[in-house]
Amino acid sequence: MVTFETLLALLFGAALLSMLARAMRMPYPTLLALGGVGVALVPGLPRLEIPPDLILALFVAPILLDAAHDASLRDMKRYWRPAMSLVLVAVGLMTAAVAFAVRWFLPDMPWAAAIALGALVAPPDAVAALAVMKQVTPPHRIRTVLETESLLNDASSLLIYKVAVAAVVTGSFVLSDAVLPLLMVFFGSVIAGWILARLVVSFVARITDAPTATVVQFVTTFSVWLLAERLGLSGVVTIVVFGLTAARRASSMDAVHVRVTSFATWETLTFVLNVLAFTLIGLQLRPILDGLAHSQRVEWLLVAGVVLVVVVIVRPAWVLTHALVARMLMKVRHEKPRASSPTVKSALAVGWAGMRGIVSRELDQIQDPAADRLKLQYQSALSSLRDRDGPRASPDNRLRQRVVPFARLALTRLRATGEIGDEAYRRVEQELDWVELGTRW
Repeated sequence: MVTFETLLALLFGAALLSMLARAMRMPYPTLLALGGVGVALVPGLPRLEIPPDLILALFVAPILLDAAHDASLRDMKRYWRPAMSLVLVAVGLMTAAVAFAVRWFLPDMPWAAAIALGALVAPPDAVAALAVMKQVTPPHRIRTVLETESLLNDASSLLIYKVAVAAVVTGSFVLSDAVLPLLMVFFGSVIAGWILARLVVSFVARITDAPTATVVQFVTTFSVWLLAERLGLSGVVTIVVFGLTAARRASSMDAVHVRVTSFATWETLTFVLNVLAFTLIGLQLRPILDGLAHSQRVEWLLVAGVVLVVVVIVRPAWVLTHALVARMLMKVRHEKPRASSPTVKSALAVGWAGMRGIVSRELDQIQDPAADRLKLQYQSALSSLRDRDGPRASPDNRLRQRVVPFARLALTRLRATGEIGDEAYRRVEQELDWVELGTRW
């Protein structure tokens, strides 16, 4: 009972901190983590210990699915090079840099263990990335790159971690023996996510009761993650592909009241999970300190500080290098700079936004031509739909009820032909949802 009361108090306190963060116009994960640290130092409070496997399933799975559902597959394809440079190269460089730094201070630590530690701290936190992204308004290119990275970087780091742990257990490591299993895991996860999404979407579309459909969505989300883990696949890749595939379904497949209700519920759920996640991060300070002898605390705090400096420095260094090389290649090829071309300012923003805390609002000062393009797509979609409705448009509810299905089909065709993007599609879809609901009163 004490644990339950403590959890309720933490949720209430976290809600207050979140309100304070919004009033101060700063990312709420920062205050939540600091609040968790403060609570952890209060003597006499019960420990809240959650098994690592449960943490991944409980926090990462639904938040990644929510983000994957809102992501634009077309934009991800457009900016796949800078995103993959972060997912693969940046994670690999930070893993190696952390391993070397730790071995410098702790030479007795095996290389495999040092690499495993590097893999754990190398990827920016996906939960932090997605939480903060909803509070700031970075340019479209930067947001897409960071969202894509947050969806996939855990997969690359967890694969490195599993290989390193296996090397610790077996006492040996052969790169050639690890490449094929890793490729099988990746492609197997992609196939599994696609198949499961097709099956689940067709099943959920038949449910017309909003609470039941929402519960089924939650259950299937956790089930997809657990099934992937049971099959030895990557839960991250499987759930991301699952979400991306499910998001491409036509809006006509779902009942509008089910979609509106489930979206609102998912938004609330992801916020609660973010609150709990960042509060629990701060609470981990007490058991860590209790597990160390007093003489060891200074040494380990020094190592932790060195690791922090390494991950903070390596990421901006790589992003700047990648941007400068890309611009040099454009000059060699005599290519004209495009709106989506990398700049030093955008590289600094992406490099600093390691999602361990994107605290600068300077991102708002970067010009974003894509925002104007999105606005034009949105207005074009609405105009196109109005033109298709023609003289049938009327305040009469019965006529509007007949028009909305045709508007949805036209909207789906606009996205399929590439005239509008996924974000414009969802904005117009939301307006159509409210129009349809308004005809029922």
